[in-house]
Amino acid sequence: MGESPCLRVPKALGEKAIHLVQRLGLSNQELRVQSLQAFLCIPLIRKPLPKDIKEFEKGLSAFEVSTCRFLERAKRSPKLANVIEGKLPPHLLAGLPHSIDFIGYLAIVEIPPDLEIYREVVGEAILKTHKRVHTVLAKSSAVAGVYRLRELKTIAGIGKTETVHREHGCLFHVDPTKAYFSPRLSHEHDRVASQIRNDETIIDMFAGVGPFSILIAKRHEGAKVHAVDVNPDAVGYLKKNIEANHVGEIVTPFLGDIRQIVKKEMLGIADR
Repeated sequence: MGESPCLRVPKALGEKAIHLVQRLGLSNQELRVQSLQAFLCIPLIRKPLPKDIKEFEKGLSAFEVSTCRFLERAKRSPKLANVIEGKLPPHLLAGLPHSIDFIGYLAIVEIPPDLEIYREVVGEAILKTHKRVHTVLAKSSAVAGVYRLRELKTIAGIGKTETVHREHGCLFHVDPTKAYFSPRLSHEHDRVASQIRNDETIIDMFAGVGPFSILIAKRHEGAKVHAVDVNPDAVGYLKKNIEANHVGEIVTPFLGDIRQIVKKEMLGIADR
């Protein structure tokens, strides 16, 4: 057990609070977040300063700063460089990917040209350092085309590219080889959803699998969201995600070109 200053928030604000604490450099990574009935207690590395409190007040509608006892985290998996050392020339270690996108059980990585012949070695090392990952994909092209897709190649794991991603309390069924999805937009999804009012009608013009539409619907039961995408696979996953998140009364999916659909069905109806 370890004692630490902590930020206590309602569970509905938990993910937002954790991101805020990490952004402010206050997260105590050696201790585990604790669940206490309707609240989450997030361990901090120090007592928050007045400037930190101001950030809490701006970003959180309810919180309390106190001191709690926490369980210690399990030891972290070894770093990628440690696992891969000895399996490729030493001068190439500095070129190992530092940024990995995680979508559910998938890891998506960009392999530098110098490491291309070692990409399977890098992929296997990622599997060893991230135990929840079952497939590692390498970016093989830029995002392009009407459907905003990039080519992805399996370099390790079972090769299954469909997964379930969790974000801000929502579930998203997605296959990034068939429909655009970026976990790097998590903060933007949250920022946009926080601006919506309960009585607004929204048109999500490039809805994809629904990260904006569904989060808005989960937070604003009085809103009405029209989610449009031209990619049939994306709309297929969008419909599945609407059902999985129980927002069918709020989000209506549309397949087609947004320019044509707005002209035919949505002129003048949207607040945002």
